[in-house]
Amino acid sequence: MTPSTFSGFTGFLHPLGSRASLGTDLVFVSLFVVLPVLAWSIHLVRSQKRYQLHKRVQVSLSIALLVAIVVFEIDMRFLSDWQQRAIESPYWPGGVWQALGIHLFFAISTVILWTWVIWDALRRFPVPPQPGTHSTRHKVLARLAAADLLLTSISGWVFYWIAFVAG
Repeated sequence: MTPSTFSGFTGFLHPLGSRASLGTDLVFVSLFVVLPVLAWSIHLVRSQKRYQLHKRVQVSLSIALLVAIVVFEIDMRFLSDWQQRAIESPYWPGGVWQALGIHLFFAISTVILWTWVIWDALRRFPVPPQPGTHSTRHKVLARLAAADLLLTSISGWVFYWIAFVAG
């Protein structure tokens, strides 16, 4: 199918062989930016003790991811028929749905963990932020959230390829 036969807005990665929508391309590419920024933010707090900058980066990342997810969900639910775009995949339907299920497991748990870590940090750390009694718990939960985001990204990229590139 040509891009014009799909509902919604064709993604900007279409010239590279993708059938994905604009919202899907946005999330796909944003994760390639988010992970290095997350690593840098962790470096800021671990190696340089720059707690305030770490906080700003984490809150900014959270807002950016929330915006990307909202744009993606609006695109998926109201504008684009992702299944129509994925049907040309040689992995349709079984492999596509399996990859989506794995991805959703990590994506949903990441949203829950990330929200919990940010909310808990905003409530428990002093202003300006500095180490305290909450630090150990924050480190454990934040590491889980970061690992979960990495698995969300990897599973999302695999799903993207299986559903929208393979074929």
